[in-house]
Amino acid sequence: MSRLKQYRLRLRRKQRLVRAFRKSRQLSCVQNNTKRIEKEDVLLVCTLRNERIRLPYFMKYYRDLGVKHFLFVDNDSDDGSREYLMGADDVSIWHTTASYRDSLFGVHWMNWIARKYCHNHWTLTVDVDEFFVFPFCDTRPIPALTDWLDSSGIKSFSAMLIDMYPKGPIDAQPYQDGQDPMEIAQWFDSGNYMLSKNPEFHNLWIQGGPRARLFFSDDPYNAPSLNKIPLVKWHKDYVYMHSTHMLLPRRLNYVYEKSGGEMASGALLHTKFLNTFVQKTEEEMQRRQHYAGSREYLAYHNRIKDDPELWCNWSEKYINWRQLEILGLMSKGNWA
Repeated sequence: MSRLKQYRLRLRRKQRLVRAFRKSRQLSCVQNNTKRIEKEDVLLVCTLRNERIRLPYFMKYYRDLGVKHFLFVDNDSDDGSREYLMGADDVSIWHTTASYRDSLFGVHWMNWIARKYCHNHWTLTVDVDEFFVFPFCDTRPIPALTDWLDSSGIKSFSAMLIDMYPKGPIDAQPYQDGQDPMEIAQWFDSGNYMLSKNPEFHNLWIQGGPRARLFFSDDPYNAPSLNKIPLVKWHKDYVYMHSTHMLLPRRLNYVYEKSGGEMASGALLHTKFLNTFVQKTEEEMQRRQHYAGSREYLAYHNRIKDDPELWCNWSEKYINWRQLEILGLMSKGNWA
C-alpha cells in the first residue's frame, strides 16, 4: 500500500474518532457501572430502541456465554427498555434523543463508548436481535475463544449474519416476552450467498439469504451486507466505519486466509423476522432513520404486506454450530 493511501486511511480514522467525540455530547449517562469492569472482562456494546420484549432472553444468552458487562445506548425508547435494564450491576446505560441516522446509524456513539471504556478488552458489538455463535460454543464460553485468539495473536473475529425465520407466515406465532426467538425462527438459507472483496478496506462483502432472495430479488447487489466483525480486542484508536462490517486500521478486516485454508469464524443468528417485525417495519418507515432513507425497510414493507412468508423448499432447519461449519458458513480453523 502506498504512503499516500496509508495517510488517507489514517486521516479517515482520525476524522471518525473526532466525530465520535462530538457525537458523545448527545449522550446522557443514566447508569454508570463501568467501575465494576475488571481487567479480563468481555464487554458488549449495543444501541437499541424499543426492544423491551427481546431484552430478557438477550441478556440471559450473553451472560451465559460469558459477557461480564453491557454498555447500552438507548435511542429514546418509550416501551420500558431503559427501565428494564436499570438496576443491573453489569449494565451501564446512555440515553439520547438525537438522530440515529445522523450518528451514522449509531456507529459514532458506539465508537465513543468503545474508545472510553473498552480499551484492551475483547468487545462484542451486536444488535438485540443478533445471537453470536462460534466453534464449540455449546461447551465453551466466549473467554475460551478470546484466550485462544490472544494466544494466536488475532485481534478481530468475524461472524457471518444468518437471517433466521419461521416456517409459515412470520406473524403466525406471537413472540413472548423472554422467549428464545429461535424457538420460532428456526430456519435459514443454507446457500444463495455472494462473496466479494471490498477494494478499499479489504474486508469481505457477503450478500444473499432470504433478504436478497425475496426483498431485493430485482436488485440483489443492493441487498443488505451480511459480513460482520463483531468481536474485537479493542484499542482506543480503533473505529468501526460502517456498522460492524469493517474497521480501521485496515488490518483488522483480514479475518480470512489470503493464501488458502480457513481462519476461524463464527455466525450471528439474526432473529429479526418474528411477528414483531411488522410493527417494527411500520415504525421505521415513519421515522426514516435508517440507511438510504430506510430503503431496506421500504422493501420489507412492500413484500411482507403481500406475503409474509420467507420459508422455501431450500430452507434448512438450524441444529447447531457444527451444521453451519459443514455448510461452509463458519469455521473452527486451527482451534481444536
